[in-house]
Amino acid sequence: MKIKTTVAALGLLSAVSFGAFAADSISSDQALNREALGTVSVSAVGTAPMDMRAMLNEKANEKGASAYRIIEARTGDHWHATAELYK
Repeated sequence: MKIKTTVAALGLLSAVSFGAFAADSISSDQALNREALGTVSVSAVGTAPMDMRAMLNEKANEKGASAYRIIEARTGDHWHATAELYK
């Protein structure tokens, strides 16, 4: 029983800590004082715009970025977004 409680607690803590290290979506003005790291793109079929932000956030975190700015977005049945990453 202790193992199940420990695993559940660790899962909850990791979910909370993930939110603490999530990259922020920023505006063009906010990006002026930051160092660019490159770009990432995401695309999917039949999902919500919030899923797009979550996917961009995940890719930004993987690349070590603290922020991203969406520079291209297309919606419809098939959506696509490109974001510039920043330190």
